[in-house]
Formats: sequence, structure tokens, C-alpha cells
Amino acid sequence: MTRRTLPRMLSETSETAFFPNLQKEMNRLFDQFRAGYPAPEAANRSVFGAVGFPAIDVVDTDDVLEISAEVPGVKENDLDVTITRDLLTLKGEKSSDHEEDEENFHLIERQYGSFRRQIPLGFTPEEGAVTADFKDGILNLKIRKPANAQPDVQKISIGTS
Repeated sequence: MTRRTLPRMLSETSETAFFPNLQKEMNRLFDQFRAGYPAPEAANRSVFGAVGFPAIDVVDTDDVLEISAEVPGVKENDLDVTITRDLLTLKGEKSSDHEEDEENFHLIERQYGSFRRQIPLGFTPEEGAVTADFKDGILNLKIRKPANAQPDVQKISIGTS
């Protein structure tokens, strides 16, 4: 990418020249905007359809995989958690209505959206090896690993040329 710069408006010797600093800040903002701007097909999606929602934490130990997902405002019966072979799928839907009727105004607000997030486990859990609980908008899953779940990791040594 070619970046064009603004001409220096102040003395070249000035360490705190206003325009060069302004230019750097504007370039940083434009770069950040370009990097994070959603694709046109995603522009109409709510935050629930955004990549990375719900936010999750994963703790991987030798015998258990613990996953916590933040789903604020979603009710327990609006969550769908499934495992297909080695793929965990979290789906949910949120909807809320708020209405105020005062003497001089009438306000109705509706928020709704759905999400779906898939997490590869790296193993297929055995039947009954998953426990789940949901409290205060946090879904906690504990998935016991099968005895034969060995990571397929090969250490590669890096040499210098």
C-alpha cells in the first residue's frame, strides 16, 4: 500500500510539529479502520452474528477441556449446545422488548439477534463425558477427554541459515 504524506507545515527542526503528529495519528486511525471494517455482507448483522461472539475462554488440561462462554442477556432455554464428532457448536438467540408510555411520548425498543460459534475439540468425547451449567450469562462446559486422546503435535526445530 502506498502512503502519501502531508507536506510539513512547520519547521523541520520542531520536535513537536503539529501536522506530522496529526498525520501519524490519522494514518493510524485509517489503518485501524481498514483492518477492522466488516465485509459488506456482514454489515447488517447484529453483534450476535459477529465473528468471535460469544467470547470464550478455554482451559486445556491433560484430562479435561473447560470452556466458558459469555452470553449476556441470553436465557438458558434459548441456548443450544451440541457436539458432533469433534466439533462443539454453541447456538443461541436473544430477544428483548422494552416499552415506556409516558404522557408526552411512547417508546418501544426491541433488540434481537442470534449467534452460532463452532469450536474444534481435537477429540470425540465419550457419551456422558460433558457437563454444563449456566448462571448469570456464563455457560460453563467441562468435557472429559477420552483415554486415547493424544495430541497430534510434532515439535519442529528451527535452525538458522
